[in-house]
Amino acid sequence: MTFPVSKYWRIFRVSLIERMVYRGDFLFGTLLRFLPMVTTILLWHAVFEGSGQTELGSTVRYDLDQMLSYLLLVHISRAFSSMPGLAGGIARSIRDGSLKKYLLQPIDMLGYLLTYRLAHKTAYIVTAALPYGILFYLCRHYFHLEHLDATTVAAYLAALGMAFVLGFYFESCIGCLGFWILEVTSLLYVVNTLNFFVSGHMFPLDLLPPFWATLLKALPFSYLAYFPAAVFLGKISGAALVKGLVIEVCWCVFFCLLSRVLYRIGLYRYSAFGG
Repeated sequence: MTFPVSKYWRIFRVSLIERMVYRGDFLFGTLLRFLPMVTTILLWHAVFEGSGQTELGSTVRYDLDQMLSYLLLVHISRAFSSMPGLAGGIARSIRDGSLKKYLLQPIDMLGYLLTYRLAHKTAYIVTAALPYGILFYLCRHYFHLEHLDATTVAAYLAALGMAFVLGFYFESCIGCLGFWILEVTSLLYVVNTLNFFVSGHMFPLDLLPPFWATLLKALPFSYLAYFPAAVFLGKISGAALVKGLVIEVCWCVFFCLLSRVLYRIGLYRYSAFGG
């Protein structure tokens, strides 16, 4: 498949302009997402006080400051990896026949959607930079960054970038199941519900017993939330960091190829009529 840069650059630019029209909606939505953090902070204060311990965890320990900074960083991870509406949109295009526009025009569907989502994330990050900056400034006393160096920052940024790629192609695979399943909404709900728990969104996976923590860290879901946050906090370093990044690359390649295979095979089953 060829990938003409100029064509997809125009798609990115137009999509970015379109998204920036709704910057007020993005800003308001971002502010509302911060409200649960107040409850989360109070909750974990109560958990630590009730446990009578200063640190929690099995193989890797977290004190209260590290726990709260982890949960703040997970918001950044999810901002990159979450793809709301992507799988449902692909399945709907298959169901209502609008997929044919990608077949009649010289535009690859997955390439177009990837470019569109990249523009969406760019608009969201630019718009949310100010409120996120204020939030992290107010919570700065939770962060202890003595361990932070250029290698850790580079690994963190790489993990975030791959979280976007992994999240996109994972959702694309679910969407492409619409070639075989009439309605993917129920499946998507189940997958997203499980993903919320096993990705480390609610708490670090290190709090689980060693067997379950090791198992869930090996799955692709952990790279959508847990892994980037743990890297930034210095909980993953050295050989473990290199291994984690390599595994994340492998998951990205796997789901990229799988989405392509599902799309190509699905086209043989697809038929649309009318204009």
